[in-house]
Amino acid sequence: MPKGRGSLGQFRGRDSPLLWQSRGGGVVPRGGTALRGQGGAKSKAALGEFGAKLSVPSYLRRRRSFGLQKSFLHSLASYRVFQKAAPFDRRTTSLAWHPTHPSTLAVGSKGGDIMIWNFGIKDKPIFLKGIGAGGSITGLKFNHLNTNQFFASSMEGTTRLQDFKGNILRIYTSSNSCKVWFCSLDVSAKSRVVVTGDNMGHVILTNTDGKELWNLRMHKKKVAHVALNPCCDWLLATASIDQTVKIWDLRQIKGKDSFLFSLPHRHPVNSACFSPDGARLLTTDQNNEIRVYSASQWDSPLSLISHPHRHFQHLTPIKATWHSRHNLIVVGRYPDPNLKSCVPYELRTIDVFDGSSGKMMCQLYDPGYSGITSLNEFNPMGDTLASTMGYHILIWSPEEDGSLKDHERL
Repeated sequence: MPKGRGSLGQFRGRDSPLLWQSRGGGVVPRGGTALRGQGGAKSKAALGEFGAKLSVPSYLRRRRSFGLQKSFLHSLASYRVFQKAAPFDRRTTSLAWHPTHPSTLAVGSKGGDIMIWNFGIKDKPIFLKGIGAGGSITGLKFNHLNTNQFFASSMEGTTRLQDFKGNILRIYTSSNSCKVWFCSLDVSAKSRVVVTGDNMGHVILTNTDGKELWNLRMHKKKVAHVALNPCCDWLLATASIDQTVKIWDLRQIKGKDSFLFSLPHRHPVNSACFSPDGARLLTTDQNNEIRVYSASQWDSPLSLISHPHRHFQHLTPIKATWHSRHNLIVVGRYPDPNLKSCVPYELRTIDVFDGSSGKMMCQLYDPGYSGITSLNEFNPMGDTLASTMGYHILIWSPEEDGSLKDHERL
C-alpha cells in the first residue's frame, strides 16, 4: 500500500462513543487561535452530538467522586518513597504500568535497556539489555491482549512488539536510517492498531498484525507524543515541537489538513494526554505552561496552569499525567529562577493540581530524593505512584504501607 494512502475500514460503521463537541475557532488566551481542519462534516456533527450528551452525566459523576478525591488528597500527605531501583547506566526515558498487576511496571532507558519490575516480590526484576548509545526507549505500552508482552518505540529506529524474554515478535515500523527515529507510541487493543510518531513529523498507523494503514507527515517537526482516546479509539491527539497539538478522526484521515482541530501553543509541546474518561486533554509544553482542554469546548483551554518544567537537553522531558482514578494532574517541578513565581531554595517537588480548576492541591517531597522527576504516573488502582529521577525509579506509597523500605537494585 503506498505511503500516504490507506483504508480505515475497521473504524467505519462503528457505534463508537461520540466524544467531542465542535465549536468555532475562537481565540485561545495567550496561545493563539484554535484552528478547524478539514476533518469532515460527519466528524464534527458526531462530536457536537456527544458534547450535549456528556455534560449531565459527567457532572453527576464528578459530584459522586468528590468525597473520594478529597479523602485521597488527604492521604497524599503521608506518601513517601518506599522502594527505589537504579538498574541503568543512562537516564530513564519511559514508563508504563502493567494493566492488571498493580505492583508491576516497565521502565526504559536512554541506552535502550528495559526493566520489568514487580516491586511487590523479592525476585530480581527482568532486565533486557539495549544497544547503548542511540537506543533510547521513547515509548512503552503493555499488550492488553497478552500482558506478558509489550510495545516499544525507540531512537534505534523501530516500533516493535517484544516478550519478557527479549524476543522481538513483530516490527511495526523501521526507519532504516540513523536520521529518522520514533519518538512516541500508543496502542488500541479494541481496534487493534498501533500509532507512532517520528522526529520528522510523520505519524504512522498500522494494525497489530503489522500491516501499514497510512504514513503521513502531520506536523512540521518532531511528533513528541501520540495518544488515542481511551473511550473513543478513533480519536487521536498528536503533540509536536512545532508548537501545536492536533486532534484527528482516524476514520477521516486524508492528509495533513484533515485534522479536526489544531491547538496552537506558545512553546514546543512535550505531550498531550486524554483523561481516563476521555473527556479532557492535558498538554505540557517545554517551558512553563500546562493546559487542560474540555470535550465541551475547544475554543479555549479550561485551565492554563503556570508551572516550571523547562526543557533541558540532558533531562528527560517532563510530562504531566492524569491520575488514573481522580480528576487530578501530576507533574514534576523544575524550578526556574527566571520566573517571577520562583522563590529562593524552591524544592523540586511533584505537584498535584485539580483537573478542573487548575488549583494546586498537594506537593510531594521526600528529603532523601531531591532530584527532578521527569515522569510521574499512578498505577491503575490509583494508590501507588512511580517516578523517574535521572537514573532512578522511585515508588511512592503511604508511609504506613511502605515502612520506607530501601530496595535499590544496581
